[in-house]
Amino acid sequence: MAFKLIDLPYADTALQPAISANTLSFHHGKHHNAYVTKMNDAIEGTDHADKPMEAIVAAARGSNQGLFNNAAQSWNHAFYWHSMAAEETAPSAELKAKIEEAFGSVDELKKQLKDRGAGHFASGWVWLAEKNGKLSIEETHDGDTLADSDFNPLLTIDVWEHAYYLDHQNARPAYLDAVVGSKINWAFASENLARGTTWTYPQ
Repeated sequence: MAFKLIDLPYADTALQPAISANTLSFHHGKHHNAYVTKMNDAIEGTDHADKPMEAIVAAARGSNQGLFNNAAQSWNHAFYWHSMAAEETAPSAELKAKIEEAFGSVDELKKQLKDRGAGHFASGWVWLAEKNGKLSIEETHDGDTLADSDFNPLLTIDVWEHAYYLDHQNARPAYLDAVVGSKINWAFASENLARGTTWTYPQ
């Protein structure tokens, strides 16, 4: 069973000016699509063909780097699209309480997400995650993911250059200010917290 490139959960103009339609066209239509295509090519006719994407990520980790990279990046990008919204939503009461417990306030969490994203060396991902009832900010490098980890990822921000270079050139902090400042989908993060298990790639 081949995986499909998921549709964006909003119009390609919905994240402007933080992320332009031009960037989404390349990032979703080219980069994300290429990861899904390469993953499908790699699993065709194998024992992985009928597995959920999360199981493919876990099975390939440490044993098949090419498959791992493409499966993890397919998952990460789908999760990233859902982590943003045209209009910033509000966290649930449960999520807001946990944010305040861990970071003091939503504004302080935003500041720390931006700081960690700006300080992340080279390519990767910055995550808000939950483990054992506690929230934390985690980082993964290059194509790594929390999809098969002990953490329950709640949202992620892509800090690969292709996520922002067309709009902000090398000014990653400007991209982070724009996205974290006004485009976070706290409703998605709240759903992930309430479910208590890792989000699954749509079949």
